Amino acid sequence: MLGRQIAFGALAAVLVACSADTPVPAGLEVTAPLYAVGANSDINLGTHLTGDEEVPPRVTQAQGQAIFRVNDDGTVDFRLIASNIDNVFMAHIHCGPAGTNGPIRMWLYPNVGPTGTPGPAGSGPQNGVLASGTFTPGAVTCPQANVGRQPTDPPMPLLEAIRAGFTYVNVHTNDGMGLPNSGPGDFPGGEIRGQIDGENHSH
Repeated sequence: MLGRQIAFGALAAVLVACSADTPVPAGLEVTAPLYAVGANSDINLGTHLTGDEEVPPRVTQAQGQAIFRVNDDGTVDFRLIASNIDNVFMAHIHCGPAGTNGPIRMWLYPNVGPTGTPGPAGSGPQNGVLASGTFTPGAVTCPQANVGRQPTDPPMPLLEAIRAGFTYVNVHTNDGMGLPNSGPGDFPGGEIRGQIDGENHSH
C-alpha cells in the first residue's frame, strides 16, 4: 500500500506542477505506476488524456492520466488525474475505438457508476486527482456498433471491451456561459480524452 501511495504522489506532483500558466511539453509522457502488480491476477490498464484525442480534436493545454486495476472479483479500482483544466463537470468511460465517439457506459466523476448526474458548470481550475474509487462493470455492455462487431452479435461486456481497447476516458468541461465550445474550459462534449490501452497490462 505504501508503494502505491508513493507512486501515486509522485505522479500527482508531476501533473500538478503543470499550471495553466506553464505550457505543457508536447512530448510529456507520464508512466509512473499508480498500482503495483502483486502475485495475484490483477490487471493494470491506463491511458494518457489530451485534447488531440478528442473527436474533433480540441486545442487545450489540459492533460490527464487514468489508471485502472481489475481485481480478482471483477471490480475495478481507478484513479483519474486532470490538470491545467477548468470547469470539469463530468467524466466517463465511453464505448468506442480510437477516432470515434461512443456512448457513456460508466461514470467516473462527479459520481461513480453506470448512471450519474453532471456536476455544476463553471467550477473553476482543476489540478490533480479528479476522482478515484471502485466500480463494478457487472452487466454493463457496449453496443455492437461501438466495438466494431456485426449488428447480429451480442453486446460486448464492458470489462471485455476495456481489455480489448474499445473504450476511452473522456473529461468534459462547461463554463456555463454563452454558446458551448468557446475554448478551453468550455467543451461539454469533451476536452481531453484517452483510449484505454488494452495492450498495456500485466497479469
